Amino acid sequence: MRLEVAGRRLEVAEFAGTEAAGPPLVLLHEGLGCVRLWRDWPQRLAAATGRRVIAYSRAGYGASDPVDLPRPLRYMHHEALAVLPPLLERLEVDRPVLVGHSDGASIALIHAGSAGRPVAGLVLLAPHVFVEERTLAGIRAARRAYLDGDLRPRLARYHDDVDNAFWGWNDAWLDPAFAAWNIEDVLAGLACPCLVVQGAEDPYGTPAQIEAIRRGSAAGVESHLLAGCGHAPHAERPAETSALVLAWLAGGRLPG
Repeated sequence: MRLEVAGRRLEVAEFAGTEAAGPPLVLLHEGLGCVRLWRDWPQRLAAATGRRVIAYSRAGYGASDPVDLPRPLRYMHHEALAVLPPLLERLEVDRPVLVGHSDGASIALIHAGSAGRPVAGLVLLAPHVFVEERTLAGIRAARRAYLDGDLRPRLARYHDDVDNAFWGWNDAWLDPAFAAWNIEDVLAGLACPCLVVQGAEDPYGTPAQIEAIRRGSAAGVESHLLAGCGHAPHAERPAETSALVLAWLAGGRLPG
C-alpha cells in the first residue's frame, strides 16, 4: 500500500502479527534500500515472533515518491523527526521496536533520542553515529560501481527512480561538509534498550561505532560483532542475526 505522509506517498508493507505478541517491529532500511530489498526477512520476523512487522520505503526509494535533490545534509534528522512520527500515527503504532540498518539505524537512534515519542527498543544493524574514513571509502567505491559497473542496473530492479535513490544518498555522504555529521549527542536521550549487530568485515564502518553507542547511551546496550560478515548482517548471516534478535526480544529487557 501507499500512504501520504509529510507531502510524499510512501510505499508501506505490513506483515501478519498481533499487538498482543509484543510491540510491533518497524523496519528502517539502509541508504540504498527499500521495502523489497529486505527480501523475506520481515515475513520471517513476523512468523518467528508473532508480532506485527512493518517496512516502508523512504521518499526517494523503492515505489515511494522521489525527493528533490540534493538532499539536505540533515536528511536523517528530517526522516526521524518529521516523517517517522506522522507515519507511526497513521499506522497506529504507539511504542515500536525500531529495526534499522545503516542509515536506517541512525534514523532510529535520532528518533528514539530526540523525538520525544516512546520507543520500546532499538535493533541497530551496522549503525553510524559519526563519519569514518572507511565509510567514505566505501561510498566512493559505490559511486565508481554505479558509474562504471553493474550497480545501477541491479538497483534499478528495486527503485522506481534509481538515480534519485542513489544520488540522494551518495552526494550527501560525499559532500565535504558531511564529514562533520555526528549524532552522538542524541545517545544520552535514549530511554530504551538497544541491540547492536555489526559485521567485523563491514566496508562502511568499524567497531568504533558500537563503542560510541555503548559509551553514550543512558540505556542498556547489547552488542555483537560477527566474524566474516560485511555491512548487512540480516542478509549475509540471516540465521545468526535472526537468532540474536529473537533472543533479545524474548530476554525480558523490553516492556511487554
